[in-house]
Amino acid sequence: MSETLDILASASLWAAVLRIATPLLFGVLGALLCERSGVLNLGIEGIMTFGAMIAWLTVFKTGDLWFGLAAALACGALFGLLHGGLTVVLGLSQHVAGLGVTLLGSSLSYYLYRLAIPVSGSPPTITPFQPLKIPLLSDIPLLGEALFSQTAPTYLAILLTLAVAYALAKTPLGLAIRLVGENPHAAEAQGLDPIRLRIGVVAFGSALMALGGAFLTTAAFNSFFPTMVQGRGWVCIALVVFASWMPLRALGGALLFAFFDAFQLRLQHVTGKAAPYQLFLMIPYLMSIAALVVFARRAKVPQALMQPYRRGER
Repeated sequence: MSETLDILASASLWAAVLRIATPLLFGVLGALLCERSGVLNLGIEGIMTFGAMIAWLTVFKTGDLWFGLAAALACGALFGLLHGGLTVVLGLSQHVAGLGVTLLGSSLSYYLYRLAIPVSGSPPTITPFQPLKIPLLSDIPLLGEALFSQTAPTYLAILLTLAVAYALAKTPLGLAIRLVGENPHAAEAQGLDPIRLRIGVVAFGSALMALGGAFLTTAAFNSFFPTMVQGRGWVCIALVVFASWMPLRALGGALLFAFFDAFQLRLQHVTGKAAPYQLFLMIPYLMSIAALVVFARRAKVPQALMQPYRRGER
């Protein structure tokens, strides 16, 4: 019991929670925006993988971390345009198109990586983002190390969450996105173009997904390997439902999953071989499923989600 309390009282645990939550936060924001516009984007796993690879490769070749993030954003937007073209313009199955994008992004990542780095063995490394300590705030006991000694992309993820929450709730653009996700024909009657709006939102949301993958190679780690996303994309899809398609709740869901993940790693270290390590690895997923079951019943699904829009039809 005392060991558990020591873990909970350690600043390193809460700092790790924010680090683990950052790629999830980028991904869940991207998926949430896509779904609020009426498009399910199951390409998130492949987009995150490609974002991780292209960001790392760009930094490896240029040495510029921010240029690496920009490259990931651009490539994520291109994948979003592809998914939007297939699902919004052509009206194809969003499930099938999304899985196709995932397979394309994952396979293309490994192919391009091997073209650039043909030698097998230990992958080359880069110098990742370093923690930025905010003056005065970072000196606060426990809270300072946990919240105010993070890398720049983590601060960016939090600011983006607040910006997206405000935009969806308080701006005309947010209202348009919500309207096209609920009733695209009503949006058309108001003079909006649901097709262009959906494609734009899917492109932007996919760019955020790629940024989540880029965080893994430019801040969390310093190299790329094809399986590093490890299902985070699918977790983000579940977190959107858990959050009831609300950005601030998505922040809470990402932090909750990250807490279980960070906690099990430290608990595993404390208990040693008292229990199989696979049991600890299951904890964040089991707890997330339990939370999803509890909160999903009250989730309000966008009415036009996964419904193809055809101009002029009723």
